[in-house]
Order: sequence, then structure tokens, then C-alpha cells
Amino acid sequence: MRAYEFVTEHRLVFKRNARTGRLILAWRCESGPRANRTVPHVADCGKAPDVAQAQRMKKTRARTKVRQARRTKRTKRINPASKLATRLNVLRKTR
Repeated sequence: MRAYEFVTEHRLVFKRNARTGRLILAWRCESGPRANRTVPHVADCGKAPDVAQAQRMKKTRARTKVRQARRTKRTKRINPASKLATRLNVLRKTR
């Protein structure tokens, strides 16, 4: 491993707040039990995932995945906050 290479456990990303629709900064966990999950605080990356919540989401996802996909696609295409979050995160990734 070279001197300038380092392991990142988390990084800052922009995300859309579901309630207000505004952009907020959150943390994306890069490793651990919550890898690839967006959390509000860095300390949450080390927490164990809620098994009951995961099981509920599995059932909900099985029932509503087509509707969720359509709504998500529409939101990402139309909502200005979603477009801005995507652009800002792409810019952050390239730097």
C-alpha cells in the first residue's frame, strides 16, 4: 500500500430530506454492518442493523416494488432537489 492510499470508512454525501424536500449532508458508510447506507451521523455506521425493520422492508418491497420504482424514477427525473443532489454527488466523486 502506498503512503497516499488510505481506507475510507465513510464519506459525506448530499441527500434529499424526505419531509422538507431540501438537501442535507449525510454520511455514506463504506464498510461495516451498514455498508453503502446513508446515515445522519458518522457514529451510526458502526451500529448493528435493525433485523425486524429489515424483515418488514423485505415484505413491503416484495409487495410494492413496481410502484416504488416508478415513483423513484419520476422523482429523480422531475424533482429539482433530487437533480441537484445527483449533480453535487457526482462532482464530489470526481474530485
